[in-house]
Amino acid sequence: MTKRKPLSTVVAESLSERIRTGELLPGAQLPTEAELCAEYEVSRTVIREAVARMRSEGLVVPQQGRGIFVSETPLPRNFSIPDEALKTLPETIALLELRLSVEVEAAGLCAERRTDEEAQEIRALMEQIDAQRGDPNSVQIHYDYDFHLAIAKAARNEFIYGFLAFLRPMIVPRFQLGYVIVPEMKEAYYARIHAEHTAIVSAIERQDGNGARQAMRSHLHNSLERIRALAQASGIAATADEQKAAAASLFASLQNQNEGGV
Repeated sequence: MTKRKPLSTVVAESLSERIRTGELLPGAQLPTEAELCAEYEVSRTVIREAVARMRSEGLVVPQQGRGIFVSETPLPRNFSIPDEALKTLPETIALLELRLSVEVEAAGLCAERRTDEEAQEIRALMEQIDAQRGDPNSVQIHYDYDFHLAIAKAARNEFIYGFLAFLRPMIVPRFQLGYVIVPEMKEAYYARIHAEHTAIVSAIERQDGNGARQAMRSHLHNSLERIRALAQASGIAATADEQKAAAASLFASLQNQNEGGV
C-alpha cells in the first residue's frame, strides 16, 4: 500500500509548483490563511506547516504585519556551500540581529539630523552601489555596508558609527551573494534591494525619522530572513549553543582587534 503524503506536504508542493510555473510571481503575496484553508479544505495548522516548509526552502518570506510573500531570491533546489562558509552562518545571523538593534535607530537619527549635503551624498552612494549589479558569485553578501556606514555617520552619534565601523571587518567578509540567490533571479534581487535602499534614502531626505526606522527595519529583516532560509535549507539550526558559540567568537575577535590597536 502506497503511503499517502501528509496534507501539509501536498499543500506545500502545490503552492511551490504555482511559484515555479509563474502563477505566483516573485514579490506576490500568498493568499491569507483563511483563503488557503478554504481552497485546500484543510486546517490552519496544515497551512502553517506548509508555509513553514516553503520558508525553509527559501520560496517565501514573511513581512511583519503584512503577510507571506513569494521570495524574489529563491534558493536553488540543489546547491553546495563550502564548509568554511557554512560555519559562518550562525555568526552571520547573530550579527544581523545585532545590526537590527543598532541600525534601525541610526537611520532614524540620520533622518532627523543629517545635512542637505549628507543626504545628497547618501543618495549618490546608494546609486553608485546599486548600479554595479555584479555577478552574485563574486559579490559579498554585505556589499552595501559602506552605504549603511554613511547613514550611521550622518546620525551624529560617534558611538554608533564607531561601533559599526569596528564590526566591518567581521561583517563584510562572509560569503558570496550567490549562495542565497539563483542566477536567473539576479536582476529581480538587485531591483528589490534598490527599492529597499530607496525607501530608506527617501525617508532620510524627507527627514522622516519614523519612516527611516521602518524602512531600515524592513531592509535588514529581509536580509535576515534570507540568511535564515539558507541556514534551514543547509540543515543548520540556530540553537542556543550555536548562538553562544557565535557570540563568544565575535567578542574574542573584538578583543583581539582591541588589543591589536584597531
